[in-house]
Amino acid sequence: MGKNFDRTEEDLANVVGLEHLNVRVPDQRLATLFYITGLGLTRDPYLVTGVANMWVNVGRSQFHLPTGKPQVLRGRVGLVVPDLKFLANSLKTVRADLKNTKFSYRSGKGHIDVTCPWGNKFRCHKADAKFGPTMLGMAYLLFDVPAGAATGIGRFYRDTLNTAARVKSFEKAPAAHVATGHHQQLIFRETKGRLPKYDGHHVQLYVSNFSGPHKKLCDRGLVTEESNQYQYRFREIVDPDSGEGLYTLEHEIRSMTHPLYARPLINRNPTQTNQNFTPGYDNQPWAASHKT
Repeated sequence: MGKNFDRTEEDLANVVGLEHLNVRVPDQRLATLFYITGLGLTRDPYLVTGVANMWVNVGRSQFHLPTGKPQVLRGRVGLVVPDLKFLANSLKTVRADLKNTKFSYRSGKGHIDVTCPWGNKFRCHKADAKFGPTMLGMAYLLFDVPAGAATGIGRFYRDTLNTAARVKSFEKAPAAHVATGHHQQLIFRETKGRLPKYDGHHVQLYVSNFSGPHKKLCDRGLVTEESNQYQYRFREIVDPDSGEGLYTLEHEIRSMTHPLYARPLINRNPTQTNQNFTPGYDNQPWAASHKT
């Protein structure tokens, strides 16, 4: 026989997709400069096209950015991008316009750390084998959680959402790694530091078994919103054994029968400009073969 493979690495659990992260922003112009011009992402051209909210495509996922008091993730967003050199140059072009904000960026080994105008942190990784075939996407959301919480958080996702979760070290700290789709995960990393107060940001997940987790959440009194036939929400992550509250994070849970499930998302090639236009490269995200 040939090489032995770990076939469990290819198993998909009940959570099949991390679709969006929702954080409020107070200024849509600055959000456009950061997410579209700076990060090189794409505003959804079809839905939510007004000035009170913006949906931003990043591979198969999105950022939802309604106008309001800024919300900041207690951790960071992990993105995969095809070209770190282009990203660094792109971020440089918005530096002057964002100089009176919290915007900053710094290059590291195989990544660039970026802070948005309101303090959200991003680590933009160079696309490589550890992210599978992803060239552009939201690979993970990292959350800082209280010391001792990771094991219970892992149990919660396994027991309640029926998804794969395991605790292992992440950046020298225990962390629950929760599978949320193909090469996507939520990471809950323990920290000894004091955590900021939760400000209402939320994540949206698609699940294949929609009713099972709903029943378990209802039995524990955790469902906070019965949105519609295809969606519900909850906010509290609890230890399924003790019922102890471990972390607050609003989850928007959608079924795979939701009308928006697997909607194709437009991802432009930001290296394409009117000065170097090459036919056929408009919708290939950061195509490596594009010549300037």
